[in-house]
Amino acid sequence: MVRLRVAKVQEAIAQELNKIILREMKDPRVERVSVTAVELSADMSYAKVYVGLYGTPEQQEAAWQALNKALGYLRTEIAKRIRLRFAPALTLLKDRSLEYSRHIEGLLQEIKTKEEAQTVSENEKGPADEG
Repeated sequence: MVRLRVAKVQEAIAQELNKIILREMKDPRVERVSVTAVELSADMSYAKVYVGLYGTPEQQEAAWQALNKALGYLRTEIAKRIRLRFAPALTLLKDRSLEYSRHIEGLLQEIKTKEEAQTVSENEKGPADEG
């Protein structure tokens, strides 16, 4: 029962943070940010907030700094919107899943290219003369 409550609160925090960041924060640096996941401690006093940063590396760094400056504001807003005895302390973490998936996709493309090149070179040799 407790795990179900934690899961529901995690989802609620993620939704509210996305609303706050995308619609209510007036800082233009956070336009390309989305909350991808929230992990709440069992006692709901700490929350790890995973954020996806998009755009150029400079835009990503600016967005990261803006989010870290706004942590107090984000925590206050969460406390107002979600009925909890205590608002959890928020810790921001960069979500690297998009970068990781691009890396894996690149590796798979590289393997495919090598296999195609090998197939072409084998076909150019032609079949062995049969007897």
